[in-house]
Amino acid sequence: MSVARVYCRTQTGLAAERVTIEVHAANGLPSLTLVGLPEAAVKESKDRVRSAILNSGFDLPPKRITINLAPADLPKSGSRFDLGIALGILVATGQLAIARLDEHEFYGELGLEGQVRSCQGLLPALVSGAKAGHKLVLPADLADQACLLDYAHCGLADNLRQVCEYLAGEAQLNPLPTTTPVVQDYPFDLADVQGQAQAKRVLEIAASGHHSLLMVGPPGAGKSMLAQRLVSLLPPLNRDEALEVAQLHSLAGQRITAAQFLNRPWQAPHHSSSAAAVIGGGQTPRPGALSLAHHGVIFFDEMPEFKRDVLEALREPLETKQVNIARVKQQVSYPCNSLLIGALNPSPSGYFADDPRCKETPDQILRYQRKLSGPILDRIDMHLQLPAVDLAELAKPQQSKSETSQTVRARVAATRARQQARQGCLNSQLSAQQCQDLPIAQADRDFLASALTKLGLSARSYHKVLRIAQTLADMSAAEQISRGHLAEALGYRNLDQLGGSQ
Repeated sequence: MSVARVYCRTQTGLAAERVTIEVHAANGLPSLTLVGLPEAAVKESKDRVRSAILNSGFDLPPKRITINLAPADLPKSGSRFDLGIALGILVATGQLAIARLDEHEFYGELGLEGQVRSCQGLLPALVSGAKAGHKLVLPADLADQACLLDYAHCGLADNLRQVCEYLAGEAQLNPLPTTTPVVQDYPFDLADVQGQAQAKRVLEIAASGHHSLLMVGPPGAGKSMLAQRLVSLLPPLNRDEALEVAQLHSLAGQRITAAQFLNRPWQAPHHSSSAAAVIGGGQTPRPGALSLAHHGVIFFDEMPEFKRDVLEALREPLETKQVNIARVKQQVSYPCNSLLIGALNPSPSGYFADDPRCKETPDQILRYQRKLSGPILDRIDMHLQLPAVDLAELAKPQQSKSETSQTVRARVAATRARQQARQGCLNSQLSAQQCQDLPIAQADRDFLASALTKLGLSARSYHKVLRIAQTLADMSAAEQISRGHLAEALGYRNLDQLGGSQ
């Protein structure tokens, strides 16, 4: 057999396009040529494959061997094609029968002695292969990722020789281990927070409607403590959401195990992080913290300390829940439906202007606060000013135990289920037209219009107030949004003037 075709997949964002590895062996000067827009790591596979074939007990005949990765216009990166290339060479040189190749996809890097090793970012390709109904041959050390697929037609291979014997019908591949995803307990609980009853309510509102939140308060007010507990108020991921999150982490070189599979992700990038680290990027675009927190929570502590370009890059993702990264060779998109929570001090010294410990002038305070531009503040659903914690109250023994995260999480799950049953999405995702159709009495609509005019809020803020009010109505199981719901929702738009109008 002088021509062989083996199948694999390449990565473009979360999409995994099928790649045909075509191998042709012809008479001529001995050579091994690789074409089809391969990147450096793929070109290096020639030497690994040559050694793996020889050390697995096969021959590399003195032929002119051409390897084409089709379609040629798709960039190919990484070492995932090694196993497929080796099998193609063995078929093209007549050392392996062609039977059964068409129904399989092969993934794995080859060691010099023929070992099959895992490589970064394979999970999205495996998901696509499973959806296509193909049999997947994978490295044995990828078992913890493959078992997340819940797909029966997966086989694990230790080395090239084992794969060849399997294709020849002489051996079996290793089966997938049996695992059951579980929901791990979160290390932080809402019951740990003493006082701050209003802040706890706002956290429940944010979790119930998936509303982003910005907290302003002095040092020690509990901003970070509250933010860490927000993820514990969210219900576990469903299987589709969990698989999407696991794919994004796989592309970033991080493995999610069965023990973590159903837990909501949490990301807290440092304020010195670059735009590529937060939003995503790189020569081969990878997801950033915003996408790694997909379906979970991302926390920006000391928000004004982040670089201006990082904060401004949040504008589009906050609205579209999608990160678009453009490069010369490709453009990729990653989902980022993460719940953003930010925290900042009211001044550089950390205190409100009426606190004697605040040493800045009003102009200095305003300049500090305006590091968050108007468009960014406008895109954050809820704003909350946290008072300082009363140390005397903190030292007193608690008269009654605070609500646990589990108790609040049950209410959040019920509120979310109400939204999904009514409109198929959470309230934060309601369109402008859906906001206009919300059940509100005309007198209450007039009240809202008057309040918006007096406060000078934008059209975007108007829709955000309606979405928050609908969440408040859902939390109280009300059939209609009341004036009380609107008034409370308006109270969470109290920082809109800080960034100015831009």
